[in-house]
This record gives sequence, structure tokens and C-alpha cells, in this order.
Amino acid sequence: MKPSSQVSIWWHTIRPKTLSISVAPVITGNALAWHDQMHINWLVLLLTLLAALCIQIGTNLYNDAADFERGADNEQRLGPKRATQHGWLSASIIKQAALFSFSSAFIFGIYLAWVGGWPIILLGLSSIICGYAYTTGPKPIAYSASGELFVMLFFGVFAVAGSYYLQTDDITTVSLLSGTAIGSMAAAILLINNYRDLDSDRLANKLTLVHYMGREHARFFYAAMIIYPYILAILLTVTLNANEIAILLSLFSLPMAFRLIQLLFILPISVELNRLLAGTAQLQLLFSFLFSLGLLL
Repeated sequence: MKPSSQVSIWWHTIRPKTLSISVAPVITGNALAWHDQMHINWLVLLLTLLAALCIQIGTNLYNDAADFERGADNEQRLGPKRATQHGWLSASIIKQAALFSFSSAFIFGIYLAWVGGWPIILLGLSSIICGYAYTTGPKPIAYSASGELFVMLFFGVFAVAGSYYLQTDDITTVSLLSGTAIGSMAAAILLINNYRDLDSDRLANKLTLVHYMGREHARFFYAAMIIYPYILAILLTVTLNANEIAILLSLFSLPMAFRLIQLLFILPISVELNRLLAGTAQLQLLFSFLFSLGLLL
């Protein structure tokens, strides 16, 4: 069903249900900074969040246009409707919007670069370039087996550690490890997307990690990526030297994690998997919120 207005179309096209992927690491990195120094720069937090959102929105928009042009968004695709595929917006208009979003991230990043220096300049530019290269160029990241690794690094390790660095001018082992936890769940979101679209992706020569693993192994890999953050949270209670009960608040989201894993093993390959994808994004945001809350108490 076509959205009722242009605003609704654009809102649908930026994929709001997945934007938590860029919010979760920023929250976690700043919570770690607060835990370590008991204060944060709120302007830096706001601009970091805006830049991260713009990079993801730009990536989502360009993905919408590029997947249609490459034939990945075809009639066999089970995912949510895409604007270019259904003619709601032209590919050129969506690409212009993606460029505007990336440019906005660059503008927000100017102040962050002034605060963080060359490491943030390098991280910001590489994030924008990789966001653009995710579905374009001679060898798009999304059309290879490296998509999950890309998400793990840029929406996990680099995002958490970068957010922490902007507040503390330092990078710690804990910030890097926490980034792997947040990134693991972000990568699980992409895995579900590729798991659902495996058949139509193969027709477009989009050979993702799921293509090489097969759906059966991909289910177990998803379970491992979802459970890993909880194991790490338990281990970090000692490393963080904080209130163990507070840090372990993240375990309150564990029943939701088990339910999502169960659903993956019982759901057929159908549009019902869209519910699982959205649930995984919600789990990542809930986990990061509870984990961060534990750091603040």
C-alpha cells in the first residue's frame, strides 16, 4: 500500500525502524564516558547523534535506489516496499537526498573534528565513504560477504569508541569491547535482512554472507551474535568496577533475545521475517539503553 503523502513516503524510505542502529552506539559510548569521568559535553553528544543518523539515513536512501537499479529489489523480494521499486520516488531524487544526508553529516562533523582532531576526521570521512560505497561502486559492500563485518565495525566498534573518544580524548579496552557487543546486534539485523532476501539476492548476484553460509548455519550465527553481548556484559561487570546489579540490567532484555532466536528457527521464509528484523533492532536499542542505564547508576 502506497503511503498517503510525500512526507509519509520519505519517512518510509529512510527506514525509521532501523535507525536505532546508529542511536545505540552513541548512547553507549557517552554512557561509558559519563561512567568514567562523571560529565559529558551535551553539544558533542547531540552532534554525534545527528551525524550518525545522517550517515545511516544516507546509506538507507542510496541503498533504495541502487538495489533497484541493480535488480536486487525485484518482485520476489519479501522485505518492506521500497520507494524506487514501486515508483513512488525516482532513483535520481533519492540519490540527491542521500547526498544531502551525507553532506549534513559532514557539516555536523566539522565541530566534532575540531573537538576530536585527526582521529575523528579519519573516522568521519571513512564512515561517509563506506556509507556511499555500501551499495554503489564496482564492488558494493552490501553485495559481498563483508556486509555484517562493515556493520559490526562502523555501527558498533568505531561508533562506540568514537563517541567515547570525543568525550574523553581516550579509547579504552572497555569502549572497544562494548562496541563489539552493540555491533554484534547491529550485524544480526543485517543478517536477518539477507536471510529473508537470499533467493532474490542471488538472482541479482548479491552474494552475501548468508549465501555462503546457507540459511541453516545463518540461524545459528544469528543466535551467537544475539547472545554474545550478554556474555560480554557479565564479564565487564568486573572490568568496569561498577555496581554489578546495575550493569546486569541489560539481562532484563534476555527473554526478548531468546524469543527472537526461537522465532528465527520456526518462522517460514516469508514477510513474517520483517517482524523479526524490526524486533532485532528493538532488542539492540533496549539492550544499549539498559546497559547504559547500568553505567549511569
